[in-house]
Amino acid sequence: MAARHRLEAAKARTDMREWQVKRRERTRQLIELGGLVAKADLVELTDDDRAALYGAFLTVAAKLRGPDGAQALVLFRRKGKREFEAEQSNDG
Repeated sequence: MAARHRLEAAKARTDMREWQVKRRERTRQLIELGGLVAKADLVELTDDDRAALYGAFLTVAAKLRGPDGAQALVLFRRKGKREFEAEQSNDG
């Protein structure tokens, strides 16, 4: 009986750890995405107006869902990569 309880407790700890790992991964992703918002100066440009930011994100999402979405994504990605590379060359 005691062995069964130990096994169940160990399983519960493992399940909790998996849940915690997934939660930490999601938290890290959200922090990184927030960092991109700040890096693009969107917080300052909108005076930290959450409605304006959300509206801008909805506009981008609509563009990506539209008929030219694939082309827009290529352009967004290209511009983002260029900016990341420019920052790296300025830092180093």
